[in-house]
Amino acid sequence: MELGYLIIFWYGILHAFGPDHLTAITDFSIGKSMKKTMFITLAFAFGHGMTLFIFAKILEIYHLPQNVTDYGDVISSTVIIGMGVYLLYMVYEDKIHLNKHKHEGKEHIHIYFGKEHVHDDTKIASTSAWTMGALMGMGGVRGMLVTLGMLHGKTVDLTMVLAFVAGVSVVFISFGGIILYINKEFLTSKTNVRRVFATAGLISIAVGTDMLLA
Repeated sequence: MELGYLIIFWYGILHAFGPDHLTAITDFSIGKSMKKTMFITLAFAFGHGMTLFIFAKILEIYHLPQNVTDYGDVISSTVIIGMGVYLLYMVYEDKIHLNKHKHEGKEHIHIYFGKEHVHDDTKIASTSAWTMGALMGMGGVRGMLVTLGMLHGKTVDLTMVLAFVAGVSVVFISFGGIILYINKEFLTSKTNVRRVFATAGLISIAVGTDMLLA
């Protein structure tokens, strides 16, 4: 069965390259520190995998029709569009702030939403990412379960899900590294912050809309 787990791991890597997943990681990671980005990407991956596991167990008992599980794609698309609208709203209302200050003689840049700058909101961000990952895991869930079930007598166990999450995490963390580079090189002024967040919002809406119309 080791080969089966490797196949699932590879499937997780391929699955993570979907534009909806990369868009979600971008939306959550822009302006975040390395620590927060790593927590966010892992939380998103585990939320995604646990939704897969829960739906696998449900579908083992109840054979839901195709039109019911297709609603998962609608939910996933709506989440992406909602994130995009939220980012555009925050830009339009000027609620995204950049704060420069020094710690022990070294300059730090912090980007935050709202009126108050919070130094450690990692737990809140990770919880939000886990929730979004879980919601987006509903999209295309039947197709994923068919692929995984073929490798294990049509029964999806937790180890298979962990292999899938590991594959997804490789891509998410690697892509998170790209976002960290953008954070460091481009998010150095209020103008650039507004431009980058607005671009991310527009891309989210475009990707989510394309998923709905597909």
